[in-house]
Amino acid sequence: MRLVIARCSVDYAGRLTAHLPSAPRLILVKADGSVSVHADDRAYKPLNWMSPPCTLKEGEENGVGVWTVVNKSGEKLIITMEEVLHDSSHELGVDPGLIKDGVEAHLQELLADRMETLGEGWSLIRREYPTAIGPVDILCRDSEGTTVAIEIKRRGEIDGVEQLTRYLELLNRDPHLAPVRGVFAAQEIKPQARVLATDRGIDCVVLDYDALRGIEDDKLRLF
Repeated sequence: MRLVIARCSVDYAGRLTAHLPSAPRLILVKADGSVSVHADDRAYKPLNWMSPPCTLKEGEENGVGVWTVVNKSGEKLIITMEEVLHDSSHELGVDPGLIKDGVEAHLQELLADRMETLGEGWSLIRREYPTAIGPVDILCRDSEGTTVAIEIKRRGEIDGVEQLTRYLELLNRDPHLAPVRGVFAAQEIKPQARVLATDRGIDCVVLDYDALRGIEDDKLRLF
């Protein structure tokens, strides 16, 4: 990973145009080819970015460094480097990925074994389906044969929806899988996460851990 701190301006040219005026910013260039521009706020979300696959060309105009990042669609991210304050590269190696807690791991195992929980005719393709940014919990097909990526959490929050969104972006580039839709499954889903998921066309499913384990609820019910 390459980390550059620079006073720069950023211009995006593609389906629309956007401009970030000159300011000190952090630029991350990752091994997967992605380039993202960050400010000292907004937590993890970049101000602007270009997802892989893309190419980075470093040049110079009028004595000022200019980075041009181009993706496969021809969209461009142009970063004008007025002053470079820091530039370093670090080899991070292969990331082991997020290790789920016992409940999440067991939920994944149970749901993979009981795909009918999501609907009649659903079938498993694979658990822990590998992608360039980590494994998808469950990849399956629904009753109509559409590929579905499922992200499982014990508590469903916005970070989980963002994670599934990144998986879907990658999976939908594979012509053998596309179109791929998403399901965000958890024992509890926070309202903000549900709103974000719905906005992105991702279905939300609340999982009953005991029901998946085949344990009957002995509480009195009103019918």
